[in-house]
Amino acid sequence: MTYQVHIIGGGMAGSEAAWQLARRGIRVRLSEMRGGGDTTPAHNGAGLAELVCSNSFRSDDDEKNAVGLLHHEMRQCDSLLMTAAAKARVPAGSALAVDRDVFSAEVEAALRTQPTLEIVRERVDVLPTDGLTIIATGPLTAPSLAHSIGAATGAESLAFFDAIAPIVYRDSIDMDVAWMASRWDKGAEASLAMGGDGRDYINCPMTREQYLAFREELLAGEKTEFKEWEANTPYFDGCMPIEVMAARGEETLRFGPMKPVGLDNPHWATPEHPNGRWPYAVVQLRQDNKLGTLWNMVGFQTKLKHAEQVRVFRTIPGLERAEFARLGGLHRNTFINSPTLLDRQLRLKRAPHIRFAGQITGCEGYVESGAVGLLAGLMAATELAGREWQAPPRTTALGALLAHITGDAEAESFQPMNVNFGLFPPLADVKKKVRKEAYTERAKRDLSKWTGALV
Repeated sequence: MTYQVHIIGGGMAGSEAAWQLARRGIRVRLSEMRGGGDTTPAHNGAGLAELVCSNSFRSDDDEKNAVGLLHHEMRQCDSLLMTAAAKARVPAGSALAVDRDVFSAEVEAALRTQPTLEIVRERVDVLPTDGLTIIATGPLTAPSLAHSIGAATGAESLAFFDAIAPIVYRDSIDMDVAWMASRWDKGAEASLAMGGDGRDYINCPMTREQYLAFREELLAGEKTEFKEWEANTPYFDGCMPIEVMAARGEETLRFGPMKPVGLDNPHWATPEHPNGRWPYAVVQLRQDNKLGTLWNMVGFQTKLKHAEQVRVFRTIPGLERAEFARLGGLHRNTFINSPTLLDRQLRLKRAPHIRFAGQITGCEGYVESGAVGLLAGLMAATELAGREWQAPPRTTALGALLAHITGDAEAESFQPMNVNFGLFPPLADVKKKVRKEAYTERAKRDLSKWTGALV
């Protein structure tokens, strides 16, 4: 099949871009190196749209949360990723979490139904010199292609470290110590609507003495060593290793992933306090697959060496006999300085037949990556149709994210960014307590006008 668009990379962005093009009858070649003899330091398999870190797409609340609004907007654009996520969803309160294997299988199965899409397992080592191309190789771009990108851009790629949290087998958790609950019962209604009971997280409690001892173990544990070329690479705050957070202060973890507020421990119940008492700190685990057999440690991205992870994490009450389906890890992510290198249509200024999409552009997060892939696919489809591209309004989550990547951000300090209301044009004369709802109402109104004009 002679293709009209070549997409390199079959992750979140590449899969979404391929879907948006193929469903419009455009001939697409999707090249993915995994499954063709190559892999990356973080991937476990060869499936398209494999989730390598958390299994959560974060909040699904489209009224008060920017990423939830982005979910809504992608659904309005017939997003493959959002459709697959709905089929693979597992209980996680108000968050959208998925069975990662089911999710990947759903994405690949849907793409294989498209007659104008060819999926090829191959590694691409150099940027194509002609033809419409979308580079969606993500933060783990193969070294050969990364070198070619560097040569084409005339600038070194920026880089940051990303850490992965461990996954624990459910039947190895001691539920005589741990218990089921969600902080402040947040997300209970969403959980009940999915057939859950509003208590979607496993909670492992700690006393003050246990917490302080655990923090010391994190600080003292043997860590992954950096290579010389990685020495000055910064971390992305959204995936900060637990040990780095611990080093920032004695109370940092208690105000972050180990926050105990709203979590009464029923195992500590007394006649005076029949519902139990609050622990000093709590480790939470979230369901990772539909069967409920795998649970990931929320916020516990780590650079501890594997043997140290087993030793240190088994000091957590309830995890003394924990068995790990996957241990945490640390990998170096790369991204380009998009505000300098790309135009407003994600095209490389020096070679406008090439677009970039996904995390390599400097967006951060599964949903954001897929959203930029969706936009790149729509842009290419509009170009092939001979029509003028109309960007989504900046008042929408899609528009705000695109504007940040392609010019609104300061190029000198450009760093990976999750979607947030700080990227949206401000609203005047709106009280703070209703500001998020106002941002959302404006975005939904403006998006409906934009989607009506899509090719």
